[in-house]
Amino acid sequence: MTRHFLTLLDFSPEELSRLVDRAIEHKRMREAGTIYEPLRGRTLAMVFDLSSTRTRVAFEAGMQQLGGHAIFLSPADTQLGRGEPIEDTARVLSEMVDLIMLRTRDHRDVEAFARAATVPVINAMSARSHPCQLLADVQTFVERRGAIQDATVAFVGDGYNMCNSYIDASRQFGFDLQIACPKGFEPPAELIASTNRVTMVDTPQEAVRGADLVVTDV
Repeated sequence: MTRHFLTLLDFSPEELSRLVDRAIEHKRMREAGTIYEPLRGRTLAMVFDLSSTRTRVAFEAGMQQLGGHAIFLSPADTQLGRGEPIEDTARVLSEMVDLIMLRTRDHRDVEAFARAATVPVINAMSARSHPCQLLADVQTFVERRGAIQDATVAFVGDGYNMCNSYIDASRQFGFDLQIACPKGFEPPAELIASTNRVTMVDTPQEAVRGADLVVTDV
């Protein structure tokens, strides 16, 4: 069965931890000059409804370093901006590439795209979730500080995709999350209720008290 990566909840905690460990191993191999190309002959389609310098370079460089090839598709390069149903784009691209990355605003579009695709789909950002960024953040913490399980993380910013993904991560990686958001910009109540690892506080000062990691956003 085709598996997609739309939120951190699509993988088990054990799979996510192995993924972070494997990424650290790959990084060390590359720094040592080791050539490792398990994606030779594979093609990634990068569908950008919203532009991002870092996302494009990270995915494209990653594919190249692992022996694969990436195709960049801006809104001007696809039929999405001209009325083609997103499901049709997903089906057509699935016949030509091995993997699809999608960066768009509406998370419902990401879900619809994944349902129609017959190859794996990676969410490179939506309004609901930013799972790849969370994996990079967790990897950095593990490299610098060790295991993130049972650590205390502070998030200061609006309750948007990064905050949502940190809530998912608190469940999956087992850390405590202290969130301070401006009034009226809190994350969805049902998401907060999905885990006992989250504490909402009123001020940034309260959020960062005792924190092992501080994350800020707009």
